Amino acid sequence: MKLIKLKGPWIIIMILFIITSSCKKFLDQKPDQKLAVPSTLYDLQTLLDNYSVLPLDPASDEVSADNYYLTTTTWQSLSLETDRRMYTWEKDNIFQPVSGDWVTVYRKIYYYNTVLDYLQKIPVTTSNAAEWNHIKGQALMLRAKSFLQAAVIWSLAYDPATAAADLGIPLKLKADLNEVSVRSSVEQTYEQVIGDLKASVPLLPPKAIHVVRASRSAAYAFLARTYLAMRDYANAGRYADSCLQISNTLLNYNTLSTTATYPFSQYNTEVLFQSAQLPPILANTRAKIDSALYASYAANDCRKTIFFKANTDGTWGFKGSYDGSGGGLHTGIATDEVYLMRAECFARAGNTAAALTDLNTLLQMRMKTGTFIPVTAGSPGQALFIILQERRKELLMRCTRWMDIKRLNKEGAGITLKRIVNNQVYTLPPNDLRYALAIPEYIIDITGMPQNPR
Repeated sequence: MKLIKLKGPWIIIMILFIITSSCKKFLDQKPDQKLAVPSTLYDLQTLLDNYSVLPLDPASDEVSADNYYLTTTTWQSLSLETDRRMYTWEKDNIFQPVSGDWVTVYRKIYYYNTVLDYLQKIPVTTSNAAEWNHIKGQALMLRAKSFLQAAVIWSLAYDPATAAADLGIPLKLKADLNEVSVRSSVEQTYEQVIGDLKASVPLLPPKAIHVVRASRSAAYAFLARTYLAMRDYANAGRYADSCLQISNTLLNYNTLSTTATYPFSQYNTEVLFQSAQLPPILANTRAKIDSALYASYAANDCRKTIFFKANTDGTWGFKGSYDGSGGGLHTGIATDEVYLMRAECFARAGNTAAALTDLNTLLQMRMKTGTFIPVTAGSPGQALFIILQERRKELLMRCTRWMDIKRLNKEGAGITLKRIVNNQVYTLPPNDLRYALAIPEYIIDITGMPQNPR
């Protein structure tokens, strides 16, 4: 294979595999060097369990969202000009060449496609059928998760009226380094995500042996999130319900330490699927929580002491990640999000009672013991308003806010983002083209794909 012929992000990924220690081929560790490619189901499962690479997710959506702010001094101290540009929603040059979130996403997709490609070369037998199907289901769910993350970052919000024409992402479905990269439409992108997730469901166990592996409940949860991003609330509610029929455990926040540096364990009982990321810009020593957002938590809300740490300057940092002691941002999915999705969908369908039941089921686990008063609402609209407020507070720094801003602004929410740096005000109006982040320029140069309009 001549390197000059490689197209798309794969040339970058191949270079990274060669020059970075974190991307060593797992088979290099095997004593039999004739095993140059994965050839057994064990090999393929080992690829999927490469925890040094695969749980790491993009986070430029959270970097771009409005849950935090930087002081001018902190912004000026950022070592990368691209980070400073992303923070102020510049139109271009917001990713480092040959690194960053694009490589993070498509490196993972390469792994999943490698598993799916080589899986087809292993015959299905009576003795291996369950393991064979399980591996396929894992790869499909994980690929769908990565495609969805890429779509949220690099495509505009799903709009049924324009989705067939709006630019989606490259849908890499084979581990073929010579395949030319082309952009699908937003409609095709979401169809692929949904297709992969639905295909994974019957192949996965209801619950995984560990939350770093895919499961049916997690696949249902990601289907609910996908449909929520599309504003298809009937299907979002349906799949949220399917998830909660399998896994519905919630943590009682009264049992957590309010003084702990990181109050949550990494694999707590709410987590359905574990993944994480922490770009330096979002470290809690830098990123300060929006003061109005902090003030929205009631005094009897356990989250007010569990989610936040006081800074010496009177501001607040975030310490409430479900990633636990590592301090990374939780980018997976958990049952609290699923309850909120089902509650929102009940409210949108006019079922106020069911919506409030789900919301109160969650909130009674968040309020200090003996202080919880069930939320009431006089109409589905009022219930929806409260649920969306609680969604913002509960899913803080979970890499869901960017998606929510985009979908809610499509419904007239009128959310305008604002940053102030060095006395200069930067704004991002509703439905601005910059809600689809600029694809890294080196990828555009390599592939010839169209850049996102600015």
